[in-house]
Amino acid sequence: MTSTFTAGAAGFGTGLSLIVAIGAQNAFVLRQGIRRQAVLAVVAICALSDAALIALGVGGVGAVVVRWPGAMTAVAWIGGAFLLVYGALAARRVFRPGGDALRAEGEAAGSVRRAVLTCLAMTWLNPHVYLDTVFLLGSVAADHGALRWTFGLGAVLASLCWFTALGFGARMLGRFLARPAAWRVLDGLVAATMIVLGAVLITGS
Repeated sequence: MTSTFTAGAAGFGTGLSLIVAIGAQNAFVLRQGIRRQAVLAVVAICALSDAALIALGVGGVGAVVVRWPGAMTAVAWIGGAFLLVYGALAARRVFRPGGDALRAEGEAAGSVRRAVLTCLAMTWLNPHVYLDTVFLLGSVAADHGALRWTFGLGAVLASLCWFTALGFGARMLGRFLARPAAWRVLDGLVAATMIVLGAVLITGS
């Protein structure tokens, strides 16, 4: 039986693996952090938005499973397949890097209002955010049954830790994350985590 700590740790690891992927949102948070512009507002928006979407996924998918037990198998297979594909793509980036890296260059936000609006757009108008938080994390959380909310809490904590570190630690992280080699290491960890989780979901369904 999955313990509370194990469920929370699984949520933290899964959430972190999804969040650290290179994207416009992470690049924007890093840029704001390096320039020290509206950092608190940007970090708060990202973390609170993730918390709301994760709660929607955990509650929504969990409710379907409770009402229709057969949905657990379907969710496990779909979620597991997506995780395997996600992991395979991350592994491909490790062996065939494209030279991507987070960069601080670009136009500054200019004002707190503009930074907030930009951050909201990058978060809520990004379809990948819904796929990762609502569907993917929701489906993996449902596999933990009664402990799905503990799993979700772990994922929320991962989001808070990542965006806080990225925004307020940007001065130190900027040099590290600006190197493509650093992202190859992160992608390797993401690939391993996603493939293992996908296999567990499918074999346990």
